[in-house]
Amino acid sequence: MNTPDVIVIGGGTGGYSAALRAAALGLTVVLAERDKVGGTCLHRGCIPSKAMLHAAELVDGITEARERWGVKATLDDIDWPALVATRDDIVTRNHRGVEAHLAHARVRVVRGSARLTGPRSVRVEGAPDDLPGGAGDFTARRGIVLATGSRPRTLPGLVPDGRRVVTSDDALFAPGLPRSVLVLGGGAIGVEYASFHRSMGAEVTLVEAADRIVPLEDVDVSRHLTRGLKKRGIDVRAGARLLDAELLEAGVRARVRTVRGEIRTVEAERLLVAVGRAPVTDGLDLAAAGLATDERGFVTPADWDRLETAVPGIHVVGDLLPPPSPGLAHASFAEGLSVAETLAGLPSAPVDYAAVPRVTYSSPQTASVGLGEAEARARGHEVDVNTMPLTAVAKGMVHGRGGMVKVVAEEGGGQVLGVHLVGPHVSEMIAESQLIVGWDAQPSDVARHIHAHPTLSEAVGETFLTLAGRGLHQQ
Repeated sequence: MNTPDVIVIGGGTGGYSAALRAAALGLTVVLAERDKVGGTCLHRGCIPSKAMLHAAELVDGITEARERWGVKATLDDIDWPALVATRDDIVTRNHRGVEAHLAHARVRVVRGSARLTGPRSVRVEGAPDDLPGGAGDFTARRGIVLATGSRPRTLPGLVPDGRRVVTSDDALFAPGLPRSVLVLGGGAIGVEYASFHRSMGAEVTLVEAADRIVPLEDVDVSRHLTRGLKKRGIDVRAGARLLDAELLEAGVRARVRTVRGEIRTVEAERLLVAVGRAPVTDGLDLAAAGLATDERGFVTPADWDRLETAVPGIHVVGDLLPPPSPGLAHASFAEGLSVAETLAGLPSAPVDYAAVPRVTYSSPQTASVGLGEAEARARGHEVDVNTMPLTAVAKGMVHGRGGMVKVVAEEGGGQVLGVHLVGPHVSEMIAESQLIVGWDAQPSDVARHIHAHPTLSEAVGETFLTLAGRGLHQQ
């Protein structure tokens, strides 16, 4: 099958979702992957990191049980090899599942590095088990999907060594648990790793160059998250910049300029660089197909509805896309489905990026969808805003970890523009708000529906009741 209907380059979330959907629609598909199907999300990102964050939540629960609930529980030790084994087992089972799905769908997975040789042609090299001589040429009858993902960015002068200086990809596999960590970057990845290491007993300093952590979120989300992290003992330094870092025998010594212009020296066993991710296009030979990246390294579609480049038949998904694609696995999944349907000749609604939820799986968690208050006003909206603490409902008091719900809507009962949550388990609560924003609902539409009692989601319901003029606890 060297002339399939579709060639997918990259087997991460966007790539394998495109391959599976295209195959389900009756197209023949070749998927080229130089590492393992599943990509960064499965092997180095979402899945292993959330497994570890679940372990961290269990550790935090022991402390809460003892200090708040009178349950005399103690933590004797953390068996790091056992934790890692459980994490790796989860990843392995998911990986086998993806491979099985691809095999069942009759997607041909070719192991090797792929490069474009023309607008419809691809050469895969370094795959002796799949192709004679370790190389093979393929021609796509309908189109090519570029899904090669991203890698962690670093800073000039910082060379990761896998032990003292690590990227977010390395951090999962660095040896043991450090007693102190300096995290550079206060986005979702940096915050999650700061939260994990604090739960595991490390002294943590979190440095973010912007004037607040999770700077893409609503300002109230940043404020509540900062408060929650500081309450846990994390030293949060927003508006601060790394000046330099010196490698020591057993760690690093870094100089940081604070928001007040002071120079502070931080010593830590590990420096974790989480300053963003860069698209991977090296070796892809875009020029051979008449394509080029923008100045940031992204491949920008000429047609965003179809995610099709300026070369007809070549589509792009996932981390290769610039904003408004958010570089999140679940957005990549939706992009893969959309492109596959387009290649099959079916009508496919474009991805609604405004309704893609954003989640930070720290403690406390954050979850948001749609516009923040400042962003809504900057776009010319006149808005009504209601904010309610999670502790305004009984279940929030039970959890006792603070948090809030914030809703931004068009003034006078108009369309809901954004919903923003901070607190325990809010990652599991955002789906309702995604539908609210995605379906252009108004507060009165939501207020008609009853939320179960007692739940944290009652705070969401009560926030909308108040915006609809029916609130029991007017804010």
